[in-house]
Amino acid sequence: MHALVIGGTGPTGHFIVNGLIHRGFKVAILHRGLHEVDEIPPEVEHIHTDPFSATALAAALEGRGFDVIIATYGRLRRIAELTRDHTDQLVSVGGVPAYSGYMNAPVWSPAGLPVPTAEGAPLVQDEAEDAKGWRIVKTEERVFDQHPDAIHFRYPIVYGKYQLAPREWCIVRRLLDGRRRMIVPDDGLSLYHHGYAGNLAHAVLLAVDQPDLARGKIFNAGDVEQLTLRQIIEITAAALGREIELVSLPNALAVPAKPLLAQPWSTHRVMDLTLIRSTLGYEDAWPPREALGSVARWLAANPPERGGTTERILQDPFDYAAEDRLMDRWEQAVSGIELPRFSREPGFSAAYSGPGGKARKSDWTG
Repeated sequence: MHALVIGGTGPTGHFIVNGLIHRGFKVAILHRGLHEVDEIPPEVEHIHTDPFSATALAAALEGRGFDVIIATYGRLRRIAELTRDHTDQLVSVGGVPAYSGYMNAPVWSPAGLPVPTAEGAPLVQDEAEDAKGWRIVKTEERVFDQHPDAIHFRYPIVYGKYQLAPREWCIVRRLLDGRRRMIVPDDGLSLYHHGYAGNLAHAVLLAVDQPDLARGKIFNAGDVEQLTLRQIIEITAAALGREIELVSLPNALAVPAKPLLAQPWSTHRVMDLTLIRSTLGYEDAWPPREALGSVARWLAANPPERGGTTERILQDPFDYAAEDRLMDRWEQAVSGIELPRFSREPGFSAAYSGPGGKARKSDWTG
């Protein structure tokens, strides 16, 4: 059996390649050859060409056939067209911005993507709503026009080694720089769907294992367990043996947190994984809490260039002086607020029995 992975050197690539080899495939990877990764075994064939160039891609594929082609990189519309005569099974990777409201929360009223969002949710149909999401939807349509039996995955935010824009670096760098405080919006309670690279590759490989169940379908992919922004920061800090105080500001004031939140709103963006779990039996192969810790340690040992391409993509200036001024002003403002006296102290409802909750019923006085 022969498999071609278009890409192969990004976050999920080496997991996919090694998973295919473990399954008995002879594997080739097609990429530009600008960098290689140690995890790719020497027996893997490297086809160095530009997957963004239709001419170059067509030349590289000429006269070749594969049992499965997995497209994780390049211009997917052109890849779908040019691979039609080179494989009977295309597995393609796109993204969750296809959903209406993912990049433009006020499309929904009240604002915010429905939680969780399943594959049948409305997609972006108007370029004016979100040009990127609209292009993703059109790409999905082209894939299935060319390959009616394609298997398509909508990836969420990917974390892992070799991620070009690792948002965890916004946390890791602050910890390495000795920061003791960090701003989070709305107590850091936002949920936005992530997928560890190994888990996303596991999802793709489940489809390779079960093509009869997966053909012609689109699947949400990602970790089953989703962590809040606060949890992500706390787990990262613990992995590096550091402590950090999280200072909660209203989202409108939490300007330094924009690179981590990656949208103007603090609304949730969580995908429904029912289809992939019930159809392909997907469960997390790597526990997200452990995976996140491993990524934090890897970033600490392999830090991006300061002020380099990664930090420019993340759009995080790491302006600690400005952050300190903002936190100091917030704390001064909050300290000046005097709570009014209530006629009766508000409670957490009689149903709450945790710390600070109601006393035993026999102790109630009214």
